[in-house]
Amino acid sequence: MPTALPIDASKRHIILDALRGFALLGICMANFPEFSLYSFLPAEAAASMPTSACDRVTRYLLSIFVDGKFYTIFSLLFGIGFSIIISNVTKRGGNAFAVFYRRMFILLIIGFLHLMFIWSGDILMLYALMGMILPLFIKVSDRVLLWSAAILLFLPVALDFAFEAAGVSLSAPVVDWQWRECAKVGITEDNFAYWLRDADSYRKVFDFLIQGAVVRLQEFIDGHRWFKVLGLFMIGLYIGRHRLYADIEKRKDLLRKAAAWGLCLGLPLSCLYACDSMAGYPFGTGAHSLIYFASVYLTAFGYIGAICLLYIRCRDSRCWKMLAYPGRMALTNYIGQSLIGMLIYYGTGFGFGANTGLIYVEFTVICVFIFQICFSALWLRFFRFGPLEWIWRCLTYLRFFPLRKSIVHDASGAKIAR
Repeated sequence: MPTALPIDASKRHIILDALRGFALLGICMANFPEFSLYSFLPAEAAASMPTSACDRVTRYLLSIFVDGKFYTIFSLLFGIGFSIIISNVTKRGGNAFAVFYRRMFILLIIGFLHLMFIWSGDILMLYALMGMILPLFIKVSDRVLLWSAAILLFLPVALDFAFEAAGVSLSAPVVDWQWRECAKVGITEDNFAYWLRDADSYRKVFDFLIQGAVVRLQEFIDGHRWFKVLGLFMIGLYIGRHRLYADIEKRKDLLRKAAAWGLCLGLPLSCLYACDSMAGYPFGTGAHSLIYFASVYLTAFGYIGAICLLYIRCRDSRCWKMLAYPGRMALTNYIGQSLIGMLIYYGTGFGFGANTGLIYVEFTVICVFIFQICFSALWLRFFRFGPLEWIWRCLTYLRFFPLRKSIVHDASGAKIAR
C-alpha cells in the first residue's frame, strides 16, 4: 500500500534551508522592536533615550534593508515547500492534497495558539489560511499562475489609492473593537507601551494579547496582507514547479539579473520608502503602498539572487551549514524567538522592555540568532527534526516518526548518527 512520507533529510537542498535561516534572521530583526516595546513608545520617550541618535539611524536602516523583505522571502519558500510536498507525496502514491490540508490545519492550530498565548504578531495563521487556497492553482498554466500572482501583489496598491480617494477606512470598526478590549482591562494610551514590561503575572500578558489579536486583524486589513502572501505563495509554487532551486549553477544569468536589477533598483526605492515611513507618509497611503510594492519585492529578489550567487561561488563554506541549521528548524525557531522575546522584555521575565534603545535591541537579535544557530546545530546532531517540526510531521502523516537519530558505526568503528 502506498505510504506518504516527509522528504528525507539527505535529499534536502541546503540553499533552501540557508535562505530560510537568512529569512529567520531578518524576521527576528523586524519583530524584536515590538517585543522590546520600543515600537510602542511615545516619540518623546524614544527621543529621551541616550541612544536616540543611533536609534534613529537604526530605524532608517531597518526600513531600507529589512521591512517587508524577509517575510517576502519566507513566503516564497513556503510556496516552494508546497510544491515539494505535493511532488514527494504524489511520487510515493499517497493522497497529496489530504496530506497538505492536514498540514495546513495543524499549522492553523499552532498559529492560533501562538497568536493568543505568546505573541500578537503571528503570521502562521495567515500562512495556513492562504495555504489552503494554493491547491486551487496547482494545475493552472505558468502564465495564469504568474499573472494571478502579479494581480494579487498589485491589488493592495489599487485598493489603497481607491480607499484614500474615497476617504474610507475598512479597519475603523476593528480599531474601535481593540480599544473596547483595552478598556475592559485598563489598558490606556498612557500605559500601552509599558503594560507588558510592568506585567507581574501571565494574566496581564494575556489581557494584552487579547487586544493584540484584534490589532493583528487591523494590520492585515490595512496592509491587505492576505493578497500579498497568496501572491508570493504562487510565485514560490512556480519556482518549485520548475525546480529552479535544484541546479542553480545552470541559472547564473537569471540570478545575476535578479541580484543586479533587484538591488540596484530596489535599494534606492527602499531609501524612498524609509523616508516616507519615518516622515509619516506625507505622500499619502496610496503612494506609500506603491513605493512598498516597487521596493520590497525587488529588494527581496535581489537578496535571493545575491545569496544564491555567493552559494555557487563558495558552496563549501561552513557559513551555509550555519544558516541552514536554524532553517531546518524554522517553525521551532520562529516560535522560539517569541518565547525569548517574552523572557527578555516582559515583566514576567527580565523586564527589559520599554527601557532599551533600538540599537541594543538589534544587537540582542544578533545574539539570539547566534544562540539559535548553536542550539539548532546541537539539536540536529542527535535528532532528525526540530521538536515542533517533529510534532507537525507526525500529525500531518498520521504516523509516528523516530525523533532521535540512530547510532551506527562506520568501517573504522567511529559512531555516526543517522
